[in-house]
Amino acid sequence: MTDPKVETYLEIITNSLSDDKGEDIVVLDLRGRAAFADRMVIATGVADRQIAAMASHIERKLREVGLKRVLIEGANGSDWVLIDAGDIIVHLFKAEAREIYGLERMWGKELDTPPEEPVDPLG
Repeated sequence: MTDPKVETYLEIITNSLSDDKGEDIVVLDLRGRAAFADRMVIATGVADRQIAAMASHIERKLREVGLKRVLIEGANGSDWVLIDAGDIIVHLFKAEAREIYGLERMWGKELDTPPEEPVDPLG
């Protein structure tokens, strides 16, 4: 069952990132896969200032709708900023750092798909 507040926060986050010209915004569903959050949002920014602004805007908008506990790590000139919004974790990267860390590869849905069974050549 989806918490309506999580869906509201998720919409605020993704709209804010889009408004701030965040690139390649991805939302991963972690329900049943991770204990630390239900959703992970990943986006790319082109410069430190843009990434810091995206984080600040998300924090302000979530506080405006009543989410008081929003923690930000790495917002002072880093290639990677993490926002902990409770059930939603947001990662903001510069393109190079995003490629290096590969969170989509680590947490993406393709990992949920079991490998195909090998075909027995003898039938």
